[in-house]
Amino acid sequence: MLVIVVIRIKDKVIRIKVKTITEAVAKLCIKANYELPKDVIGKIKEAKDKEKSELGKYCFGQIMRNLRIAKLKKIPICQDTGMVIIFVEIGQNVHITGGRLTDAINKGVKIGYKKGYLRSSIVDDPIFARKNTGDNTPAVIHTSIVSGSKIKITVVPKGFGSENMSRLRVLKPTDGAEGVEKLVVDTVKQAGANPCPPIIVGVGIGGTIEKAAMLSKQALIRSLNTHNPDAKIAELEKRILIKINKLGIGPQGFGGSITALSINIETYPTHIAGLPVAVNIGCYVSRHASVIL
Repeated sequence: MLVIVVIRIKDKVIRIKVKTITEAVAKLCIKANYELPKDVIGKIKEAKDKEKSELGKYCFGQIMRNLRIAKLKKIPICQDTGMVIIFVEIGQNVHITGGRLTDAINKGVKIGYKKGYLRSSIVDDPIFARKNTGDNTPAVIHTSIVSGSKIKITVVPKGFGSENMSRLRVLKPTDGAEGVEKLVVDTVKQAGANPCPPIIVGVGIGGTIEKAAMLSKQALIRSLNTHNPDAKIAELEKRILIKINKLGIGPQGFGGSITALSINIETYPTHIAGLPVAVNIGCYVSRHASVIL
């Protein structure tokens, strides 16, 4: 007996060439290093108006001037053009052709950093030789499969003046919200002027240690005009921001009423025995740029 099974595919498979991905990554690397997202610029302008210290207001003025010059003259906002972190959301109906995705992305980084005259900061051996790779590769690449027929690429050049100030802890479940607050505020207090405030603080809570760290990085690139959709978490974001801005560190560490522009918290379910918390600090040069292919 012959049985014929017919499988109907509702969505057409879309083919995207690796060359297209390479070109997109190269352009995003340059754009992200030359120009900040509108929500970040808006928060900086807002903070300048709220700042009470005269020296702090002057610092904000210099920050805005730097942003204008970088955009106008097509030069990096900061000399530390970062280690490139790339989030790739791949629609499940997409088929990538012509080569490997990882190779295509790293080639794009190499081209973008050379064409954009961006500093190469990556060393091949993190412990011993620490020889510069010369092209700012490899990037740190995170991929996820989503619904649809498109690819979204987000390029995040992360400077290490702020990255170095980040922390990862596994708290006790009984530490609760108070423990999270204390960890975040203490992290910022210890960092002081080192991460070039005003800062943006990404906080990842839950999952496992690597999941919390990933959440904290994703929280950094969430729009600064939004709060966590959970009302309790949103209230926690507001409380922590108030406490941090009472530290008096101020813009560029010269003292003032604005130390942080935003506290963004992302959460994930976790084990009954733990409370992983990652605090990822970003300076005001919160660079990221995205494209959908």
